[in-house]
Amino acid sequence: MKILRYHVVISGRVQGVGFRHNTKLKAVSLGITGWVMNRKDGGVEVVAEGYAEPMTQFLEFLEQGPPSARVDNIDSVSEEPTGEFDAFNVSFVGY
Repeated sequence: MKILRYHVVISGRVQGVGFRHNTKLKAVSLGITGWVMNRKDGGVEVVAEGYAEPMTQFLEFLEQGPPSARVDNIDSVSEEPTGEFDAFNVSFVGY
């Protein structure tokens, strides 16, 4: 099975609404590895790696976000997987 990698930037009402926490929960439940962090511009950034079917479900989640979020735009770029992650983490570097 092929591993996919996506670099995603989400904008809208996505900070202060549990977006990072819920993203981590969804990723872990699907076996996705990578990270999520808040951006200084008010968006959320995600780098994720996983198998095709779970990745499709994960990207669908990011398009909606948790119930209290409002996703206005999602910019998703496919990248070559690196296998560098062994878990999915919330990063605080970009905040």
